[in-house]
Amino acid sequence: MSFLSDAISRMKPSATIAVSQKARELKAEGRDVIALSAGEPDFDTPDHIKEAAIDAIRRGETKYTAVDGIPELKDAVTAKFKRDSGLEYTREQIIVAPGGKAIIFNALMATLNPGDEVVIPAPYWVSYPDIVAFAGGTPVTVPCTAANDFLLAPADLDAAITPKTKWLILNSPSNPSGAAYTKADLQALGAVLDKHPQVHILTDDIYEYLVYDEFKFSTIAEANPSLYDRTLTMSGASKAFAMTGWRIGFAGGPAHLIKAMAKIQSQSTSNPSSISQWATVAALNGPQDYMKEWVASFQGRRDLVVGMLNQTKGLSCDTPKGAFYVYPNCEGCLGKTTPEGKVLKTESDFVTGLLEAEGVATVPGEAFGLSPYFRISYASSTVELEDACQRIQRFAASLS
Repeated sequence: MSFLSDAISRMKPSATIAVSQKARELKAEGRDVIALSAGEPDFDTPDHIKEAAIDAIRRGETKYTAVDGIPELKDAVTAKFKRDSGLEYTREQIIVAPGGKAIIFNALMATLNPGDEVVIPAPYWVSYPDIVAFAGGTPVTVPCTAANDFLLAPADLDAAITPKTKWLILNSPSNPSGAAYTKADLQALGAVLDKHPQVHILTDDIYEYLVYDEFKFSTIAEANPSLYDRTLTMSGASKAFAMTGWRIGFAGGPAHLIKAMAKIQSQSTSNPSSISQWATVAALNGPQDYMKEWVASFQGRRDLVVGMLNQTKGLSCDTPKGAFYVYPNCEGCLGKTTPEGKVLKTESDFVTGLLEAEGVATVPGEAFGLSPYFRISYASSTVELEDACQRIQRFAASLS
């Protein structure tokens, strides 16, 4: 009899974390490695947010807090949802957790029973299907190809829903593709969901502020008021505020769901860091003018990377609407042979060969559920990105 649970066997290690760890190990060995694998802004946390954390420490805000967040942060989150999306929530409809991943984990653990299905458009963030499976549910992935801008088509959503479907997970802008849904796109999906009242929606809006080319962000409960009572709207501090290590996620949704999620949290992590919570109050309520400069920088990096990848033999890359990733297609490199005589059969072979030959760490598309692609994070300096893209071009040109 195995000592480990059946649940742990349903879960795979995070591919993005594994690649980042491999890159760190190679660097420690003295290799010249450019890691484009982590989903983390390279900007520093703004000073006024840091100062708020230091002030909280000095005030003695270092004790346990309410399990689901301090009232001041719940109020700041409530104001944020109203300001950005026109969504109105009470404190009882808000939960704060130690990271966005914890929000998703709590929601699915609190609601899924064996046999329940969760529709997940692919490519998807690596953790969605594993958390669903760990919670006892069945992930139902729906391929969303580059031909449809990696977006879920209403007809494909309708075909994927069964009487067992409990959740649809949406991520816009998307990790890994950078695809984003317009308000009209979301209304078209909402028309399908209106026909299936048993389906709840978990919308992961963690990249909502990072959109380009004057794209207008919208979230599904905003676009479809009829779905408000069955939507969990999630965001967090990590991406737009460069607070990945502070570990703060938050969500608004039906009070009974939020209460159930808080129960899970009370028996797992308990409250998020008190200091991080006070820092996030300052992030949400304080000045955010620096974001324009960050967004402009990300857009310039995106354009550089897309341009250089599309000049690379065997690769093609769409221009994403948001986030800080590109998801290039490497089909034109598969079936070819490296100078060392290795045939590249899959995108994992391509990614491994690239890391070994040129020291560029990326993530294979199979981790995100759609092949033959790989993910690059362009949350790095322009100099580093240009160097990395030149290395990718050199590797692709070496194939025969």
